[in-house]
Amino acid sequence: MLSRVISRCFGSHSLQSHVSNPIMKVRIIPALEDNYMYLIIDNHTKHAAVVDPVDPVKVLLAVEEEKCQLTSILTTHHHLDHAGGNQEMLELDRHLNVYGNDKRIYGVTHKVKHGQRIDVGSLKFSSLLTPCHTTGHVSYFIEDRQHPALFSGDTLFLGGCGKFFEGTGAHMYHSLINVLSKLPNETSIYCGHEYSVSNLEYAQYVQPFNQATINKLEWAKEQRQKGLSCMPFLMSEEKSYNPFMRVDDFIMQQRCGTSSGVGTMNFLRKEKDNFNIKY
Repeated sequence: MLSRVISRCFGSHSLQSHVSNPIMKVRIIPALEDNYMYLIIDNHTKHAAVVDPVDPVKVLLAVEEEKCQLTSILTTHHHLDHAGGNQEMLELDRHLNVYGNDKRIYGVTHKVKHGQRIDVGSLKFSSLLTPCHTTGHVSYFIEDRQHPALFSGDTLFLGGCGKFFEGTGAHMYHSLINVLSKLPNETSIYCGHEYSVSNLEYAQYVQPFNQATINKLEWAKEQRQKGLSCMPFLMSEEKSYNPFMRVDDFIMQQRCGTSSGVGTMNFLRKEKDNFNIKY
């Protein structure tokens, strides 16, 4: 097993890293071409959950290194680059709890509702339904006054948002503006893909004089040149430079020739889908 694990850990798009605070440790584990998996470890009990374990052997190696007890899989949505590892994970440990909100996700043991509480050790998660990229998309929020964190899957990216595969601008407006933007500004966000530079290039195109965008793009390019992840990022930052989080701003609507947040969301997504910078 170990040789199999080692062979699949080469060629990652980013170096593995971690973020620690008094309540938890988050292992940031790259997978596939640009995906991220997250091993979230409760410091008090050493119980852990993993978000979208598409590469199970990488996850299990991290679990072994951390000497933690993996209890739960938090699945954001059914796409195979997120949920495609569930079957193998359950074959290796049939006692895992699997959370999700879509019958297309393999092995779900707990179908979550909006605002449902999920306990992993002493960590308290809340499931947030954030449909649009898929109808059953869920984001997972760690409720802590000092160390809030969001695992946003393919709904909110650094500088961008997911494509509207199964929803409309109205759905994404609800998910981003009515749900996620209401979380604390101090929330650390961990998203599903490393799209940071390409998203910020579009954000700068939309907002050429936004200094927050310029600064973040410069930082992201430096990170990626070093092979480093751009995770996590802050909710307060996203509100300052992410055009999809600024759709209610009058200047943004004026730029897009729209008169509503939903209309602006639709305009930006269509424009981003056809943006001519090649990534």
